[in-house]
Order: sequence, then structure tokens, then C-alpha cells
Amino acid sequence: MKQVYMDHSATTATDPAVMEAMLPYFSEKYGNPSSLYTIGRQARRAIEESRQKVADLIGAKKEEIIFTGSGTESDNLAIKGSALRNRTKGDHIITSSIEHHAVLHTCKYLEKNGFKVTYLPVNKEGLIDPVDVAGAITPQTILISIMHANNEIGTIQPIAEVGKIAKEKDIVFHTDAVQTTGKIPVNVDDLGVSMLSISAHKIYGPKGVGALFLRKGTVIEPQMHGGGHERNIRSSTENVPGIVGFGKACEMAKERLPQESNLAALRDSLIKSVLEIKDSYLNGHPIKRLPNNANFRFSYIEGESMILNLDMKGVAASTGSACSSTSLMPSHVLMAIGLRPEEAHGSLRLTLGRENTQEDVDYVLSVLPDIVNKLRMISPLAR
Repeated sequence: MKQVYMDHSATTATDPAVMEAMLPYFSEKYGNPSSLYTIGRQARRAIEESRQKVADLIGAKKEEIIFTGSGTESDNLAIKGSALRNRTKGDHIITSSIEHHAVLHTCKYLEKNGFKVTYLPVNKEGLIDPVDVAGAITPQTILISIMHANNEIGTIQPIAEVGKIAKEKDIVFHTDAVQTTGKIPVNVDDLGVSMLSISAHKIYGPKGVGALFLRKGTVIEPQMHGGGHERNIRSSTENVPGIVGFGKACEMAKERLPQESNLAALRDSLIKSVLEIKDSYLNGHPIKRLPNNANFRFSYIEGESMILNLDMKGVAASTGSACSSTSLMPSHVLMAIGLRPEEAHGSLRLTLGRENTQEDVDYVLSVLPDIVNKLRMISPLAR
């Protein structure tokens, strides 16, 4: 049976070149990067070289990159760290209703600890309105956090416009760029952000390592205390093999970025044919979306059943965020764009990667219509 992986927004395979770069740091060059002897200095040098590669991918300075354990940690560090550091200036945070749970749950935590949070609405295509951002700002606003592109529906937000607003008001601005980095051009100066979160395993790097861009002059409160690693911002002995793999993945992503746009043609082919299925709809913006993202909903059936049936045909897909895959609640993203719970439950996310081909798309299109029809035949909602 043919195997087709179309869940690249959940994770990507570690590139063989990335694995090769990592291997020496598990055995031959295993030193603690804080040690002064040779293998320790080798590890430190590797970290700093990788820091430069991450910075180069997003147009940052090397010293503005803080290594973390994940995109989720980067979001937590940015939001908690900024809010707690600036609490004497104000207690108000602005975010959107469709953020990743790493942002939403962090904001909920801060609300329990005395902060006020405004959750901006989005339109039916998942876009925020910069006018709403400006209108939500108060004298107490200390932080704005809006994701660069949504992990479920792929809608790309007008981050540069929000960045201008934040700069005019002298407010710290964070964006979760986990889904955009390596897929579309990401430049921290063009976006006007103070902080930006990245994750290695979304760009063919290893799991368990991420980074936070922290613009020079932006000060945050550390969330982990210890030996003062990462400029006293994130204490913990660095994950040297993971960081080396992350750096290699960023280096390769920068080289291959022009090719990522080719995925848009595959995505469009997929969208066009899937929408020929009766009572199927596209979620998200038709144009302002990630080049690899196609998110659909199908009337009268449940997404989980589609996933299991596709899996039996060798196709790996999802209904939405992998971080929420075990939840019985409808997607907060799909609810935020105005879908009813039964509509949100009928979603299917297909996200392409650099190894996918037109043959893969054709195979998915050959099995999906029969699966949809079969599930509708046994669905009480379709009667």
C-alpha cells in the first residue's frame, strides 16, 4: 500500500543531512559547552555557529537568538517573561482568538495572576484586523502577541502592519512564527517584531529544540533559573546535538526557501479537486495562506473518522493541531471563524512537505471521495 505523509504542520522528518551533522555531538564531541577544555570548547563553538545560522534565516543578529527546548517554551518565555518584567508599567496583553494553545494557555495563566487579556476576533477567513489591534490598546497595554500564520487553517496575518502599530505605541510585540519560518520569507525587521518563536522540528530538524528571537534592548524575566546559560535568560545545559541539528536545518531552509513556493502549485491542485466533492469547503483565506496548507470541512461527517479511514489507505493527515488531537472539543480556531460545532468536527487538514509530489496528491484524491461518501452513508446527520 502506498504511504503518503501530509501532516507536515504537525512535524517533519529529520533530514538525513541534519542527522549527520548531529551525530558527532552525541559521541566524539560530547563535551559540556560550559567547560573550558577542548571538547567543551568544540561544543560551544558548534552552538555559536548554529546560533548564527538561525539568525541568518530570519534576518536577526546572532546575539539575539536564545535557544529553548521547543516552540512552546519560546512562546511561554516571551509572554510570561515580558509580562512579568513590565508589570510595573501595565497589566494588559493583546492577542488573537486563534493562537496556538502555547500562547492562549499562557495568557489564561497570566489572567489568573492579575493580568488582563484582550482576545481579538478574526473574520471568517481567520484574519485579524490591525484596526482592532489599535483599538484595543490602552495606557496599560504592555504586550501584543499575534501569530504569523495559523497552524490549523494556514491564514497569514498582517504582522508587519501590527508591528508598525506596536512601534508607534512603544509596545513589545511577539509573534509565533513556528509555522512560517522556512516556508515563507521571515525577516524580523520587516515584520517589526520584538520577539519571535521558532521550532526546529517544523523545518526538518530534530524535536526538542526551539529558539526565541529577542531583539536587542527588549528585556524579559527568565523563567528558568540555574547556571545562567543563554545570557542568563534560559538556564540549562544546552542540547548541543539538537542545536547543531537546528542550525543545519535553518541553513538548509534558507537555501531551499525559493523551492517552498512550488508547494503552492501542489496545494492549489489539491484544493481545486477536493472542492469538487459535494458539500466540501475550504477553511481559511484562499490566497493569504501558507503554501503547504489546505484545510477543508465536509458536511455530515466527522474528521476523526476521515483520519482513520485515510490512515487505512496509507495517508497520514489530521483534523487540526497535533497538540489538541486527543481533545473531544471542536477546534477553537474553526469556532472562531464562525463554524458551528458539527461543522468544525468535520474538518481535514492536509499539509504538504518538500518530499510530496503530484503523484501523492493524485493518490489522496483517488481515495478521499470514496471515504467521504462511505462515511456520509452511515452518518445520521446526512439523513
